[in-house]
Amino acid sequence: MQILLRIMRMAWRHRVRVILAYVTILVAVFLSLVIPYLIGFSINQLVSFEDGSMTAPGAIDKSALIYIALTLLGVSLFRGMFDFGRTYLTDSLSQKVSYDFRNLMYDKLQHLSFAFHDKEHTGNLYSKATSDVEAIRRFVNMGMVRGIEVPLRVLAIVIFMVSLNWELTLITLLLVPFLLFQSSVLMIRLRAMWLHVQVIMGELTTILQENLVGIHVVKAFASEEYEKKKYANKAQELRQEYFRNERLQGTNVAFMTLYFTLTLVLVLWIGGRKIIGGDLNPGDFATFVLLMNQLTFPIRMTPQIAGSFARAVSSGRRIFEVLDAQSPVVESPEAKEMVRAEGYVRFKDVSFAYDPRIPALKHVEAFAKPGQITAILGAPGSGKTTIVNLLPRFYDVTEGQITIDDVDIREFTLASLRRNVGIVQQDIFLFSATIHDNIAYGLPGTTRDQVIQAATVAQLHDHIMSLPDGYDTWVGERGSTLSGGQRQRLSIARTILVDPPVLILDDSTSSVDVETERLIHRAMVEVMKGRTTFIIAHRLSSVREADLILVLADGDVVEQGDHQELITKNGIYREIFDLQLRPQEEVLLDATLAGDDGGDS
Repeated sequence: MQILLRIMRMAWRHRVRVILAYVTILVAVFLSLVIPYLIGFSINQLVSFEDGSMTAPGAIDKSALIYIALTLLGVSLFRGMFDFGRTYLTDSLSQKVSYDFRNLMYDKLQHLSFAFHDKEHTGNLYSKATSDVEAIRRFVNMGMVRGIEVPLRVLAIVIFMVSLNWELTLITLLLVPFLLFQSSVLMIRLRAMWLHVQVIMGELTTILQENLVGIHVVKAFASEEYEKKKYANKAQELRQEYFRNERLQGTNVAFMTLYFTLTLVLVLWIGGRKIIGGDLNPGDFATFVLLMNQLTFPIRMTPQIAGSFARAVSSGRRIFEVLDAQSPVVESPEAKEMVRAEGYVRFKDVSFAYDPRIPALKHVEAFAKPGQITAILGAPGSGKTTIVNLLPRFYDVTEGQITIDDVDIREFTLASLRRNVGIVQQDIFLFSATIHDNIAYGLPGTTRDQVIQAATVAQLHDHIMSLPDGYDTWVGERGSTLSGGQRQRLSIARTILVDPPVLILDDSTSSVDVETERLIHRAMVEVMKGRTTFIIAHRLSSVREADLILVLADGDVVEQGDHQELITKNGIYREIFDLQLRPQEEVLLDATLAGDDGGDS
């Protein structure tokens, strides 16, 4: 119930539409009751039963019948207008509420930290933002608004029917309590079933999303048939769950139809005998039958309304799980704006753990000055990426503190902190937009000249100008129209525009050729000038040129110093250098000599 109340509070933001929708429902219900009365009154003006036979009631005022007909036409027109108003208001209200939920979901997902997204499947989030929001839209339309109309219409019809003939009314309503009880049980069952459906929908969406993102891997391993079978199995499970739900609702609707058909037969038999016996006039009986027909509508709507309640509860629970999620990285209410930092960065006894049982970093101590290059070296899983993810507060430290210019980074707003800490990642994400828009991402006031200058520094301008549309070239989904080296240089250009005093570089160029590596290195040298730079080091040049090298092993800084100091220690760094970095130096030297020979011949 709490979930439904929260949804209704969201709808109440558009209270004018809510109130108008209820007003149109009241008027439409009243007008719908007037129509059977007018028809019954007209019949009584035309015929009557005496001694078991139908006779004319005597002199008929034909002008009165014309007035009745015109009144009936007018009432029908007004009823149609108010029915249209109710439909328009409820549909627009439900769309506005779903719009609000979609925006709230998107905004929340933007501000939740990496820790939340690490645990959530993307496909499941897609399902919550689409099908679950749609379920809430249907509830606002069907359950919240029409849910009021159903009991109101039933109550008004029953009162009118009792005023006509209480015995026939009692026969008509004999099994209604049972039907209402059955609808309540149905809603409880459907709530659990729809929750299961939404979970399966999230799993199916996850399979689809992973398949589309990893389509190159699927094709490389010829796994198309395996993926088709995996998707088909989950789709079959979803189909069966939908079928179970629809079968349950359909069975209930069919039972109600049978009940009203049998009830109508009984009413016609008993009512006909009353007319013949003179206990009931034809007009009142016709009015009663028309009211019975109107009564079938709200009763038949009950299972659908119960279903919308059930789906709203299950979908609302899933959506509010996201909206109520607390990010581990929380901005302090007293957080202040960070002006342009000088760039003094210090790690003070920093520890961190993704899982409390498994520490990722242990008591890290490090200090970097403006203009200094700090290389972070270590085996996979040693904590290199974790260190640089703590600096812009993608995660918060478990113990210790990180300071910039001797101020704890937790005292700054997240936006101002991240404007001062730029990142060039190894896994570059580009949007489906032009090259200009990708370089200027997050900086809407950027001019074309500024973009060109940044691309020139990143050693990318010449390549862009060789394209048919230049800076207006469409990149394509995830930057698939650019090579790996070009994407990395574009990411460098994007960071240059931000002009951060503290810079983080994931310096991986193992997948590019020597010429591309040379261009990337030249771009990195340009962008590092005058900045406090942290490099997740993979290349020999980055390590040798660093002012400080941190060597990590299992979350500990086991060695630190410059290249020459660590070489002389004959420790872990020397082993890494001899096994991994020295062969790179020889390959680069051979490539350079080969290039020189080619130029002389």
